[in-house]
Amino acid sequence: MRPIVRPFVADDLEAVTALSVRAWAPVFASLEEVLGESGVYAEMYPDGWRVEQERAVRTTCRADGTHVWVAELDSGVAGFVALRLDHEERMGEVYMIAVDPAEQRNGIGSLLTSFALKWFKDNGMALAMVETGGDPGHAPARRTYERAGFVRLPVARYFTKL
Repeated sequence: MRPIVRPFVADDLEAVTALSVRAWAPVFASLEEVLGESGVYAEMYPDGWRVEQERAVRTTCRADGTHVWVAELDSGVAGFVALRLDHEERMGEVYMIAVDPAEQRNGIGSLLTSFALKWFKDNGMALAMVETGGDPGHAPARRTYERAGFVRLPVARYFTKL
């Protein structure tokens, strides 16, 4: 079966949270490698990244002004995307997106990204924005966004432990 994109419902929360933790494990490993020796990583995730990420996903899926969809296969929820609209700036933001590792490289990330871009356009947005890391763990996400036509704006963000 081809994946379908449908609106998120409350019953999807556990599946979305679980797949997000699996999907972002390599990202957080990469972040730990980059930030670990400085002590910044431990300060950012004092309870562990999984606890923080589960909290972030749950909060995002319930947030007013955030619109969430899931990619569904016969096997269940394979990915999700959370979107926000800024009507004043006429800009849509891909706020959070993840694909279950078991389904990665099967076009689901591209499907969700394409869905987001169409949804933004249908809602009167003139621009779309997504933010991701420049570390090795985020490389697959950057490839997906670049294939979808996003242009990378180099940004330098620095951290230090106090």
